[in-house]
Amino acid sequence: MAGRGSRLRPHTLTIPKPLLPIAGKPIVQRIVEDLSNSLTQPVDEVAYVIGDFGSAVEDQLRQIAESIGAKCSIYYQDEPLGPGHAIFCAEPSLSGNCIVAFADTLFKADFSFNTLEDGVIWVQKVANPASFGVVKVGDDQYISDFVEKSPVFVSDLAIVGIYYFSNGQLLADTLRHIITNDIRDKGEYQITTALELLKNQGIKFRPANIEEWLDCGNKNNVVNTNRRMLDIKQHSEKLLSDNIHLENAVVIPPCYIGKDVIIRNSVIGPYVSLGSNTTVEQSVIGNSIIQEEAVIRNANLYDSMLGYKVEYQGDKSSLSLGDYSSYEKSFAEKADT
Repeated sequence: MAGRGSRLRPHTLTIPKPLLPIAGKPIVQRIVEDLSNSLTQPVDEVAYVIGDFGSAVEDQLRQIAESIGAKCSIYYQDEPLGPGHAIFCAEPSLSGNCIVAFADTLFKADFSFNTLEDGVIWVQKVANPASFGVVKVGDDQYISDFVEKSPVFVSDLAIVGIYYFSNGQLLADTLRHIITNDIRDKGEYQITTALELLKNQGIKFRPANIEEWLDCGNKNNVVNTNRRMLDIKQHSEKLLSDNIHLENAVVIPPCYIGKDVIIRNSVIGPYVSLGSNTTVEQSVIGNSIIQEEAVIRNANLYDSMLGYKVEYQGDKSSLSLGDYSSYEKSFAEKADT
């Protein structure tokens, strides 16, 4: 999770993309919990590969690991040398049974598997495979080829970014070989290069299907993923905090509303996430994400995403405001309306 999240700026200027809230929980927390809940054995360790995100972010990551009873390890990728290099940054934690997951998308899937298998690669059919690493599957139902972003059609089974390895040390040794010998693909050290080498050594990888692949790459996709996650989690998670102050207000489910939220003379929902300590007055909000400590007044918002400590007054219908932003209609705008 060391990437910059450039397509989501300004929302990722002060917070890394994997910590953006989706239905009240950071993306990376949902990935850790969903994977942990699918396993029949406890997770011993959660290792994060990050950039220079600061101590507050690292404390939050430790809390996520500790919440599932796991040790936390943090590693740093100082240069963007590719996903294979990023994984190798966590080399001290690559041993025994391990799962590797990229923390920028969410999934709906059954992640259960037989830990005695050599490896499992989760995939999904996509319409435009040229943008993804893909796999080909042989007659024996094991993966026969790994190809990284081919301009020529090879397969429509895209690798979604979750992998199981029964021998993490073997993965680490293979990545070390790639980096030491400067074996690059598309200018970077790729995980698909390591997978191909492991396959050629006799390691058998089985493909497993993802039911839904929920993209978090840009503002519209994050808002849509929030909507879908609220649908999925509304019967299994407590989405409404106990200490919400409602005054002449209506909340249409499913919504996530954090603690100490104040809602006056407003209609919220469906498909809205309001972060803790947010105030909403004289507003109608639907299908939107509002982060913590925001103040929203006289707004009509839909398909919108507002960051931490945003202050908004007006009636724009679709917004993408970053952290600490402030918006207020000018006198001329008010006169026009």
